[in-house]
Amino acid sequence: MFKSLSKLAAILSLAVLITACGESNTPVEGKQYKVLPNDLSQHNLPQVTEVFSLGCGHCRNLEPLLPELEELTDSKLGKVHVMFNDSAQIAAMIFYSAVMQSEDQRIPEDMKLELFALVQNSELDGQQKQIELNRIFESRTMVTPYDFDEAQQKELFEYIELANTVSTEAQINAVPTFIVNGKYEVVLAGHEDIKEIAETINYLKTK
Repeated sequence: MFKSLSKLAAILSLAVLITACGESNTPVEGKQYKVLPNDLSQHNLPQVTEVFSLGCGHCRNLEPLLPELEELTDSKLGKVHVMFNDSAQIAAMIFYSAVMQSEDQRIPEDMKLELFALVQNSELDGQQKQIELNRIFESRTMVTPYDFDEAQQKELFEYIELANTVSTEAQINAVPTFIVNGKYEVVLAGHEDIKEIAETINYLKTK
């Protein structure tokens, strides 16, 4: 009997070791990611798309890490500006006005950081912000949305319409986050660092 118990204990110990060695680091739905309530793939978003806001401090802090994320995921990140409320919609207009006039629709990094700083500057009044906005755009030979012609206004509206559709259909309630394959939202709170976020994105790219 004792021999049998010893043998059983050894088998159980081995089973525990095997289980421990076999633990998977595969991202878990509900923890590291969730399925979007609506499939956005018909909108032809980039495979990995950051959802963000110029008015979001966390988005601003994440910005310098995005090049590393692009490298770790071998992805050229897209961007969609959320449309939570009136202030987010105004920020989105500023963002997409710059996107329209940037090479490959990618705003220069220094300009992007200036736009973050402008939108989040609570010490400036409306008139002062418009003056600073003019400076940021004009220094890069761009036109502000206040001076768009009819064709530019139409193009801007198309960007805003897509952003509104994505924000509504994805039901994004917190930024920054990432949409992958138009089907999955990365839950950033379920990750410790940019490498873990990249691992989840790479996993979702294959789904």
